[in-house]
Amino acid sequence: MLRLVSLKLGRLYRYVKLAVLGVLAAALALNSPSLLASLQRNELAERRFLQLNKCPACWGTSWCRKFLNGQLRLESWGRLRLLDFLNVKNVYFARYGEPREGSRRVVLKRLGSARELADIDAKICRRATGRGRCDLLQALHATEFASINGDVRLLTPDVVEGWSDLVHCPSQRLLDRLVRRYAETKDSGSFLLRNLKDSERMQLLITLAFNPEPLVLQSFPSDEGWPFAKYLGACGRMVAVNYVGEELWSYFSASWEKRVDLAWQLMEIAEQLTNNDFEFALYLLDVSFDNFAVGPRDGKVIIVDAENVLVADKRLIKQNKPENWDVWYESKFDDCDKEACLSFSKEILCTRVTVDHNYYAICQNLLSRHATWRGTSGGLLHDPPAEIAKDGRLEALLDECANPKKRYGRFLAAKELREYLGRLSNNVR
Repeated sequence: MLRLVSLKLGRLYRYVKLAVLGVLAAALALNSPSLLASLQRNELAERRFLQLNKCPACWGTSWCRKFLNGQLRLESWGRLRLLDFLNVKNVYFARYGEPREGSRRVVLKRLGSARELADIDAKICRRATGRGRCDLLQALHATEFASINGDVRLLTPDVVEGWSDLVHCPSQRLLDRLVRRYAETKDSGSFLLRNLKDSERMQLLITLAFNPEPLVLQSFPSDEGWPFAKYLGACGRMVAVNYVGEELWSYFSASWEKRVDLAWQLMEIAEQLTNNDFEFALYLLDVSFDNFAVGPRDGKVIIVDAENVLVADKRLIKQNKPENWDVWYESKFDDCDKEACLSFSKEILCTRVTVDHNYYAICQNLLSRHATWRGTSGGLLHDPPAEIAKDGRLEALLDECANPKKRYGRFLAAKELREYLGRLSNNVR
């Protein structure tokens, strides 16, 4: 009965959203004489809409020619600014076309809500003038972003530590990787900061401080097997990434076989980000159904929101040997009343070699009975077939992975859960 109620609430959420959109569409059709004009207008070719005037306090300019030449167009409802109040995250869907190649769907992000973007300007002004409003471009030259100028050879940890989750505890190796793989410059490939133009260097630092998601996608690219959406480019305060597919949430009521495969992939992602040949541990600090998407053709699970990723350099930890560095760390289960709760210590993530955080985050917020989202409960693996429910092994592994009862129980449960899901989904390697 509880399951039926939770599923009905999830459907109700979608129906209400569609109903609101329907009412708004009708109102626009009846009351807006310029509706047709607004649908025909291509705002993505307008410098003001892209906020190019904010540069170099922006995300980049590598795709400006494509934007300004009209190669990108917002999909129908995305062109109506009256609907922006529904688009709190400022994420848009658009068609991108190349001559002779046809068009494809891409995702455009401003990397923040309208208020968050306004806060960026205010913070820059306060750092430079002590006031919340100012001439942004002039103020930039009085901030730390300008002080790291062409005379500075390398981007070093002492300068940017703590600016964002990505560099909460940066190593020189990580920062060299960020600079070398920076995609908003024509001369990428060098880890020397001084090889960037002044505007490019400023854009890199602004992105690193306010929303480092583009840098995560660039430094750990999908082309090399990392489970992130592919970064395409930026223009002003608009970033373009590859469209992956429907969000994970849309598969909540998919077939059992499909959900098992998705769950197995999620556990594989947790393992890859925790243990890899590069010895970078990428910890997901924000895990919810909205932050993952599934490819419609290959069924591959991809992370589509990488703003809150903390990167710890295991080589540096082994080298520096901070207190308890080699003691396995178990994340504490957080039984809160809100959706997508996680309990963690950034300081511990930065100083331990063996940490179970990613397994904990995936199990608690996505897979187990503790996962709640949009009025539903039970997690992605809800309502297993009778024989699996009777066996009880899956439920036991999920519970131990989310809320372990034994010391270091989550480490073993996560390993066994990956293997168990692999057998169920015929993904045994």
